[in-house]
Amino acid sequence: MTQSRIELGRIGEDLACRELEKRGYLVMERRYRRRAGEIDIIARDGETMVFVEVKAREGKDFGDAAESITPRKRRRMTHVAIDYLARSHIAECPCRFDVVAIQMGNGLPVIELYQNAFDAVGFF
Repeated sequence: MTQSRIELGRIGEDLACRELEKRGYLVMERRYRRRAGEIDIIARDGETMVFVEVKAREGKDFGDAAESITPRKRRRMTHVAIDYLARSHIAECPCRFDVVAIQMGNGLPVIELYQNAFDAVGFF
């Protein structure tokens, strides 16, 4: 991964955290990493635990940011979310997966939040 992509990822996560907090989310963790993968942001939205994937893009050469979350990525996020819940001793808690898509451009970044962006089969 190039340095510019790493920097874009950090900027995207910072913007996403600010947007989520502005909407009333409580950010609990950033960059939660396990062997199975990573979850960019773990937050609470009221009583709901939210696992957030952040996708920041500078152009549309490779499609929209939100479109880039593959079924494989969803499965990996589900496994990491289950790991987080188990390690944190969290049970009987509503959960969902959100996506924050950030399109960088010539002006201000455009931030879109997709709540309950996908279901995790067998998770709930």
